[in-house]
Amino acid sequence: MAVTAIVGANWGDEGKGKITDMLAAQSGYVVRYQGGSNAGHTIINHYGKFALHMLPSGVFYPGVHNVLGPGVALDIGKLREEYEALIGRGVPKPSLHVSERAQVVLSVHRLFDELEEERLGRRGFGSTKRGIAPFYADKFAKLGIQVADLFEPVRLREKLEQSLAAKNVLLQHLYGVEPIEEEALLDGLQQEAEWIRPFVCDTTDMLQEACRNGEHILLEGQLGALRDPDHGIYPYSTSSSTIAGYGPVGSGIPVRAVTDVIAVVKAYSSCAGAGPFISEIEGEEADELRRRGGDAGEYGVTTGRPRRMGWFDVVATRYGCMIQGATEAALTNLDVLGYLDTIPVCTAYELKDGTVTDKFPSTGKLQGAKPILQHLAGWRSDLSGVRSFDELPEAAKAYVLFIEENIRVKVTTVSIGPGREQVIIR
Repeated sequence: MAVTAIVGANWGDEGKGKITDMLAAQSGYVVRYQGGSNAGHTIINHYGKFALHMLPSGVFYPGVHNVLGPGVALDIGKLREEYEALIGRGVPKPSLHVSERAQVVLSVHRLFDELEEERLGRRGFGSTKRGIAPFYADKFAKLGIQVADLFEPVRLREKLEQSLAAKNVLLQHLYGVEPIEEEALLDGLQQEAEWIRPFVCDTTDMLQEACRNGEHILLEGQLGALRDPDHGIYPYSTSSSTIAGYGPVGSGIPVRAVTDVIAVVKAYSSCAGAGPFISEIEGEEADELRRRGGDAGEYGVTTGRPRRMGWFDVVATRYGCMIQGATEAALTNLDVLGYLDTIPVCTAYELKDGTVTDKFPSTGKLQGAKPILQHLAGWRSDLSGVRSFDELPEAAKAYVLFIEENIRVKVTTVSIGPGREQVIIR
């Protein structure tokens, strides 16, 4: 059995798409096991630039099976939109498999997400308004709709009636909007059911057999460790587990099958959404880093919002790698920092009570904390053409080694540009 999980060590936005795309070419299966269309992976290849929200990142390789597991929040409309856009741009039809046990994001989930974020106003959590929190609330309240339910009209109608009973009370008396009839949802769901029918199967059985046969499986994580509802900056988190340990649960494979966990970290910090972000910078300093970051600057793949920017955070990244159980790390966007004479790095926090810590504390203690910075030498040069670690400037090598030593995980991969070939393997 050879199962690798690729996950984020921070707030998301670490550049997992490129690393997943690189490893997908060597895999038999690429599996999404949690989350939905609320975050995206950017992939650049010879077909062009793509932002994937629902499709697994192996869709550009004809021999790869792309799987949406039982743990996914399945937005069928978004999945169809991405699938058809892919084909429309000349990508061969991918091999796509959707778990019959996955649950479906409904239009009413997106409606509740928007209404609640509006109600909260400045106290909101920075939702992408893709219906994720209401979806998971229904899932764990046992009110969710499984893909298999879409093909049983009587059962589907009964479940919608049950789900809408309480929701309509809230719509009318909390949000002041009109109630929803199940008929309004049924027509759309029946159309979605017919489109998705050819892709639906027992993906758990498929992946279990692949494990028994020793085929290589890549588990593709969404967001990062600090957005996990149990281990992250709750309540400024997502609603599904972003931890590699959830991979076997959300995909339906044995726990013992996961042999490698690659934690993706960025050479600086970025954050889309609300919550404490200790190494954050603002003003022109942040604007400059945002403009230079990535292929088209640091803007959310899903929302298009400017990301919050900060320097590399040793405290948060070491914690994220620990929680993920990382066996190795992939460092992205090292090339972006080539314009700096010196590079600040956050190595500890000063909490609001004056205590200094290098441990990542709970959310309440993060409020009001300040970064303690150490300054490393910059290299003031373009790294985009470098293809081996030894070719890097001494200051760039020292920066990588500093990160490796402080996060306590071997950095095996260094990305120095958006292209597939702009990767250094150590």
